Amino acid sequence: MKILAVDTATSGCSVALTDGEHLLSEINLVSTQTHSRHLTGMIREACRLAGLAVGEMDAYAVVKGPGSFTGLRIGVSTVKGLAEAAGRPIVGISALQALAGQAAASTPLVCPLIDARRGEVYFSTYRMIDSILVEQHPEGVMRPEHAFHSIDAPCTFVGNGAVLYRSLIRDNLGDGAYFASAPAHVIRAFTVARLACKRLENGDSDEVTYLVPTYVRKSDAQISRQSPR
Repeated sequence: MKILAVDTATSGCSVALTDGEHLLSEINLVSTQTHSRHLTGMIREACRLAGLAVGEMDAYAVVKGPGSFTGLRIGVSTVKGLAEAAGRPIVGISALQALAGQAAASTPLVCPLIDARRGEVYFSTYRMIDSILVEQHPEGVMRPEHAFHSIDAPCTFVGNGAVLYRSLIRDNLGDGAYFASAPAHVIRAFTVARLACKRLENGDSDEVTYLVPTYVRKSDAQISRQSPR
């Protein structure tokens, strides 16, 4: 099953083409520029390297959030357009689930953290059960010290939020805090494709019309509109 997968949830932008468990091509870029400036070119180049046309995919996958509002809109709208044009299935993958899947966990418990700005993080927790990561805490957004306040067992942290708040995590959890290796803190589209493939093998995909970014919290504009004047 050939899948084109895309991630634009944070400052990293990643595109991968896979065939089953095999990686055909992958391009990763970390940039301060908006992803709209390079995503289309990265997709085109990844297809060229794999020797496939963008319309030859069996399915498409994209990180749906949480993460950067602008980045998510770019990634989701681009991949929805490709899936709709090709008439193929689309799968939306959680950014936090992808990060958890990349953590070479030293512990059964994994906590992915994404910097949500304003002193907050997007977070969830997963536990490894029979070699499968099972979500333990639903996705949320809050101050980092509150996010891991309830963690009372050794835990592996992963994501740019784990990098940003490493000292704070250590201060709160001490020797019970473990951290994934540096490359795991950036989402890879290869990981997204593998997670999507598992869903597709079970006959599970998203309806292209209704797939939208998962923001978790309200945008600054929404907050501003609701603030008392």
